[in-house]
Amino acid sequence: MAELPILYSFRRCPYAMRARMAIASADTPVSLREVLLKDKPPELLAASPKATVPVLVLPDGNVIEESLDVMQWALKANDPQGWLKGAKLDSDWIQACDGEFKHWLDRYKYADRYLEHPASAYRENAETFVIQLEGALSGASGLAGDTTSVVDVALFPFIRQFAGVDPAWWQEAPYPCTRSWLEGWLSSALFSTIMAKYPRWESGQPGQRFPSEAPAT
Repeated sequence: MAELPILYSFRRCPYAMRARMAIASADTPVSLREVLLKDKPPELLAASPKATVPVLVLPDGNVIEESLDVMQWALKANDPQGWLKGAKLDSDWIQACDGEFKHWLDRYKYADRYLEHPASAYRENAETFVIQLEGALSGASGLAGDTTSVVDVALFPFIRQFAGVDPAWWQEAPYPCTRSWLEGWLSSALFSTIMAKYPRWESGQPGQRFPSEAPAT
């Protein structure tokens, strides 16, 4: 698959998830290299010294290092579900998610590393963003109205992480619209496609074709 773009990814990384969602929706095949972030291959480090995923290496040698840019690359080529219509990847929602919310999410998820406060305090700070989501989703099915957009795709992997820290608490939390919105994504055929398990890529081995078949729409 030397002619295909190479995508370095890690299955559970929310940034990589949003990139794979766009690639799968666009049905634009890439050679996926599933990496272990604790033991990054030299090829990833050579392509992108920042050494985070996703990283997309194009056949002409150009490298796309940011998840939103990978989404843009895929959906500009083919956007069958119209995710780019009426929404932008520089949305205030995405900036807030990737900024302050991610800051508190990391502390909530890894509270044993941030012992200055209990996990509940970090969760309360992160909830400021979730409260805003709940308000927006109480009157629409998506964050750009009733049409699914790149904003929803970019955000839901991070809300999935937030919900997964304490699933029992999440099920009782006062966010029914956000729960329903998240569950819609997690139960979708497209999410199943992007969460398929791939073996860890080893140097010298070929990548895995992704997506392996056209996703359901």
